[in-house]
Amino acid sequence: MHTPVPHSRCRTWIAAVVLLAAGTVQAAPATDPPRGWAPLVADFERLLERDGVVGGSIGLVEDGRLVDRRDYGFADRTAGRRVDGDTVFHWASITKTINAITVMQLVEQGRLTLGDPIVRHIPELRRMHNPYGAMDAITVGMLLSHTAGFQGPTWPWRSGAEWEPFEPTDWEQIVAMLPYQRIESRPGSQYGYSNPSWIHLARMVERMSGEGWQYRVQKQVFAPLGMDRSYFGLTPPHLKAHRSRRYLVQRDATGAAALRELDGEFDPGITIPNGGWNAPLADAATYVGFLTGAPRGDAGLRRRHDSVLSRETLARMWEPRIAVSDAPDAERVGLGFFVSGEGAGRVVGHTGGQGGFLSFLYFNPETGRGVVAAFNTARPEAQDGRPGFFQALRHSAIEVLR
Repeated sequence: MHTPVPHSRCRTWIAAVVLLAAGTVQAAPATDPPRGWAPLVADFERLLERDGVVGGSIGLVEDGRLVDRRDYGFADRTAGRRVDGDTVFHWASITKTINAITVMQLVEQGRLTLGDPIVRHIPELRRMHNPYGAMDAITVGMLLSHTAGFQGPTWPWRSGAEWEPFEPTDWEQIVAMLPYQRIESRPGSQYGYSNPSWIHLARMVERMSGEGWQYRVQKQVFAPLGMDRSYFGLTPPHLKAHRSRRYLVQRDATGAAALRELDGEFDPGITIPNGGWNAPLADAATYVGFLTGAPRGDAGLRRRHDSVLSRETLARMWEPRIAVSDAPDAERVGLGFFVSGEGAGRVVGHTGGQGGFLSFLYFNPETGRGVVAAFNTARPEAQDGRPGFFQALRHSAIEVLR
């Protein structure tokens, strides 16, 4: 198996001007990096090489600016195209946080409450079997916090045949499956990660707003925030040269690892609101800047941020509602975001994994710092019980932000 080589170690921590991939000039702050950042960068390259990852990027965000980044390996190994500042990754389930923002926009406008029964807006859900009672007990807030009791996978009967779509392609397919599905836990009683919840939420947003969900996000999230290289679905022509391919490390019958290369393009179909965001690392950093309210003191930017969602509503989204497990240090889930720790050490974010891409995005609301990372290779955890590269780097990123 080919092992990718490290690339682009040239971005060091200096109080200088940083030219981002989008061509905008932003100044790095004259401060030292947080404790733990240098070891994290070293681990980033070491672990990606150890685990046979083809390519990835990681960046440190300070006050809304991508002040340091590392790019590793190849966006397209066969063509010899390396990962760089323009490389477009798939951010997968981090899309759920954007979906949650579109829901909370309606809440902020007074057109929706978290206590609304979801069947008020998606009456098709009455077709599901709920052994715990009426579907009216399931609220919008439960869907946002993964406590509605819905199943995990979106496509429950996928056999893996080549002819099958990656995900359901339209709403009618989702509706047709509903009578053959059941609520798996008492609504509101426990955490259960659910992809279908986010398809239902997006459908609700479409019906209430009269706009397609993707169009609404482009108009009311990406455009005001300046995320001009973010998109859903297939890559537009002007970004195609920068789209990363994707890779799967799989084990054959003998247990040996083999690398499978796939085209970077794939269509999540109707499930785009669950995991369809594509963007370079710089746009993810811009998104973190919005979430942390940075850069502070810029009145014009603050107005644009507030036009998307107010600081008060955002803060409400990362108020913990339920723990994801019984472990003492377990993450807790808010509204579309996961929360680790408390007080000044509280870290908020989300991970993503789909079709061979992996990603994470974390930030500390108190300090305004964030770490964003994306990888084009998915693989099983190491066989000797060690955490794989993704879990190890995710954990280290959270610790850097505390």
